Amino acid sequence: MKTKHQTVLTAGQMRELICAVQEGIPTNIEADVAQYWIGRKKKLATEIKKILIGPDKNQYADLIQDWQNFYHSLGINRDLSGIRIPDDPGGFDRVIIMAQGITPQAVFDLCQKEFKCWKWTDENLDEVITSDRTTKDNAYAIKVRNVVEADEEFKNLSANQLKEQNIPGITLEERLIYEIKFFKETGKHLDIKNVTLCTGSRYVDGDVLSVLWFPSCGGVSVGWFRPGVRDVLLRSRQAVS
Repeated sequence: MKTKHQTVLTAGQMRELICAVQEGIPTNIEADVAQYWIGRKKKLATEIKKILIGPDKNQYADLIQDWQNFYHSLGINRDLSGIRIPDDPGGFDRVIIMAQGITPQAVFDLCQKEFKCWKWTDENLDEVITSDRTTKDNAYAIKVRNVVEADEEFKNLSANQLKEQNIPGITLEERLIYEIKFFKETGKHLDIKNVTLCTGSRYVDGDVLSVLWFPSCGGVSVGWFRPGVRDVLLRSRQAVS
């Protein structure tokens, strides 16, 4: 007779662990240290998870498997098991995994298979776009804010201004993969009111790539803006890598 093994903690074990964590909080902790962690609850939770799960288990295993399944649904079979997921500095809880070989033109072609798309040029995007991060050699992951509209705090800031502030932005490839993933999850689209400035990617003449959902044509639109242009509707998406 086979024995059924316990695979998850019991309610009693959960209570015991909560008590143990509470006992681990020193009563003489300095106020500024306490406030630091109060303002970074997600980071604190992540550190506690690392301790409890242990170094030999990947806390992102389910998420990575989800992305592997996602790529499989697109006809792309990649082993993503060894990928490194960046830490969340706070508020960046959407993971985007870029499988090896996902280039600007390749991901635009993938978009066209899922919904209507338009780009401003007939050129092969791989030949006219350079990005801060690429999948030429390896897959990689970034974290962005989990929001439909691009980061509001960057509205009315040009790509040049964001560069001066050393704020890394999403690339065109990452933004389009995010579009497909979000569409498959929700049946909806990103940036239906504003425009993502993909400050991590540039056209050959230095222009900055942009992406939005364009209602009049019922599709995703890929365009460009001069790096000094700013507007309340133009917003970057900060990327943590």
